[in-house]
Amino acid sequence: MRAAKRQQEQPRPLGETLRFMQKLWGLAHALEVSSKRMGRTIGVTGPQRLVIRVVGQMPEITARELAEMLGIHPSTLTGILGRLERQRFLRRAVDPLDRRLARFRLTPAGLAINRIRAGTVEGSVRRALGRADHDTIAKGSAMLQLLIDELTRET
Repeated sequence: MRAAKRQQEQPRPLGETLRFMQKLWGLAHALEVSSKRMGRTIGVTGPQRLVIRVVGQMPEITARELAEMLGIHPSTLTGILGRLERQRFLRRAVDPLDRRLARFRLTPAGLAINRIRAGTVEGSVRRALGRADHDTIAKGSAMLQLLIDELTRET
């Protein structure tokens, strides 16, 4: 009897917050899957590729500047930079004017990874942005920033 009653009950609709969180978890999962696939196919993960792209556009950037630009904790970036150096995609050089600072630039192998477009998270984002109008992109960016602000405020 209970099983029959459960089968007749309609699932309760999720509230706006849970529906939105479903999309966020879906995005997080898709990013993770895509990042791992990139690691297998092109040799770097999504976060590593993002660092390569920024260093490629801003040679001689410091780790602090890079962490601030990416909005990540410097200790998280340290691991990414170390892996990219071991893979010989990045070169670290001591700043001649301030020996406490390290500056980063791409190696020839890093430049090759920087040119790859197919099969990257960036390529997927570019295609999605191309399918949306300016207002949708602006509102989506604003909502993401609100979430970032809330999540970092609570930690």
